[in-house]
Amino acid sequence: MQEFPRTVEDIFKDYTGRRSGILMALTEESDDFYAMCDPERDNLCLYGEPDGTWVVDLPTEEVPPETPEPVLGINFARDGMNKQDWLALVAVHSDAWLMAMAFYFAAKLDGNGRSQLYARISELQTLYEVLTDKPKARGNRGAPKKRKRTQQEPEEADMYQEIPGGDTAREAPQAAGRLLTESDIGPWLKGRAAELFWPDDGLWYSVRIASVNARGRSARIIYDGGEVEDLELDEIIREGHMSLLPQ
Repeated sequence: MQEFPRTVEDIFKDYTGRRSGILMALTEESDDFYAMCDPERDNLCLYGEPDGTWVVDLPTEEVPPETPEPVLGINFARDGMNKQDWLALVAVHSDAWLMAMAFYFAAKLDGNGRSQLYARISELQTLYEVLTDKPKARGNRGAPKKRKRTQQEPEEADMYQEIPGGDTAREAPQAAGRLLTESDIGPWLKGRAAELFWPDDGLWYSVRIASVNARGRSARIIYDGGEVEDLELDEIIREGHMSLLPQ
């Protein structure tokens, strides 16, 4: 039998992984997703996986299903709507499924645990908010629009460059994974969960690597809140500001 997440932390990690996968399908890989949802096929569902991937498939044949199922038949409405409106509709149904999954797993938590879980989920934008560019409510913390570097005097900057990994990253709380290295740069980085360090607030932000340009030594990342940013990997490696999380 499948092992389900049981703690607030594990359930939230499962939620963010599935959410990242669906977000990838609805944004960076929306053309592939759109092509897979042929209205001529049977009822199709969009599944987000805990590892941040996504799958378009038929619903489970098990009745009742072991876990909540996403809405079925998303492909039938595809050709009768504007593409962006259709993606937003899928996002709404996917938000409902993600919440159903999270609170299915949370059934054995007490009231305090469920409140903690809901509060953490509510810090993130919904998929629908990301797809429709709806502004986030004031007071919810999201990633800033652009990553900032600490202001340093020239002599201090030279000193930092002499230390592999960057002193700023060393002084930060320990990252959960291992630091990105030169040998990591390649197409296999796509889809990896990672953390990105922000010198301006000394925090590590959870991100997913959406695409990698190995020749240009750059990458596009998506924050948990849905914000997208392009990074110069040489700078990130030099400063020790990206940590790859275990797969």
